[in-house]
Amino acid sequence: MATELSGGHAENALPQTATATVNCRMLPGTPSEDVQNTLSRVVADTTVKVSVVTPAVPSPPSPLTLAIMEPIERVTKRLWNIPVVPIMETGATDGLYFRNAGIPVYGVSGVFVDINDVRAHGRDERIGVQDYYDGAEYIYQLVKAVSSAQQ
Repeated sequence: MATELSGGHAENALPQTATATVNCRMLPGTPSEDVQNTLSRVVADTTVKVSVVTPAVPSPPSPLTLAIMEPIERVTKRLWNIPVVPIMETGATDGLYFRNAGIPVYGVSGVFVDINDVRAHGRDERIGVQDYYDGAEYIYQLVKAVSSAQQ
């Protein structure tokens, strides 16, 4: 899905050129050339040029060690009594620079959102007030658990 469209120079003239930006969320190990080739194949129009605007900076996934997973599971169970299911986030973060420097990075969120009201990155992005406070409490307890000498 295109995340940004641009074309033309005036509202009363047909555009001579147009561009569509597609923000590709690539998982580790996916060659950027494969993504570019797939986009070209899907577009299936030789007059359309598919090019890379910003090259990908791959980084390895961080290992899910007991030292990081145990506190996450313990705090999650204590607050909500729900299972922890690790996923790989395809969103971009500055964590890639740390991972490429050999420092593991983990994204953990205790913020729940209404599945029928997802507004991430929209002009009216928001979360519920109680969800915000619940998430803040979760992160507070998790930081204490991870940084504590007594695990």
